[in-house]
Amino acid sequence: MIEHKVALITGGGSGIGAAIAEDPARAGVWVVINDLYPQPLEEVANRIRSRGGRVMTHLADVTDFEAMEQVMQQTMTQLGRLDWLVPNAAIHDASNIHDGDPARWRRVIDTNVTGLLYTVRAALPHMLQQGFGHIVVIASLSGRVTYVGEPIYVTSKHAQVAFVECLRQEVAASGIKVSIIEPGMVDTPFIDNPFAQELKKTIAPLEASDVARAVRFILEQPANVVINELAVRPAQQFR
Repeated sequence: MIEHKVALITGGGSGIGAAIAEDPARAGVWVVINDLYPQPLEEVANRIRSRGGRVMTHLADVTDFEAMEQVMQQTMTQLGRLDWLVPNAAIHDASNIHDGDPARWRRVIDTNVTGLLYTVRAALPHMLQQGFGHIVVIASLSGRVTYVGEPIYVTSKHAQVAFVECLRQEVAASGIKVSIIEPGMVDTPFIDNPFAQELKKTIAPLEASDVARAVRFILEQPANVVINELAVRPAQQFR
């Protein structure tokens, strides 16, 4: 029964993360949402509460390991378990290698790669101790292909894919499931840049709710089944 589950979503204040948080909350799941920005975080929480959902919020930076440890510990203390972890927090960069902003590159790698590592590292001991859990990482098709226009974002997403496979192999025998979802173009603030807007002329992007449904599909599989990897493309996107 999913209504007794506890799900924690990072980057839950907007876009894909908000859609993921709101979807299971409708079914009675206790949802814990983490974000770096207080106002959008509370807006999502208020929408969930207005529909009768159960939600907790944590303002924390995924690049701060001690902060993420506190988020996980408070979740365990207050709710007693952590069934589903959805590391989703990410930022974007559209630039060229020859003239891109190295400071922005650093923030992308810190958030998308180090933030994922810290989130999983903070949660995994609790899941191992309880003997169950499912980690669903939101990555991107950019982790499976290369192209000109988003080199550092592509790099960060390739790193996520590699890390998730290492994680899957490490915990496979421990009762912890690991999955990765690789969306194509999604209609979020990420595509508010010239590179994506040009692509949008030929592709109708996914909605954030499409990715949320994919998460629900993975999580609702029987206990003896795990979908390790799922690519979700707009119908017109060929790569």
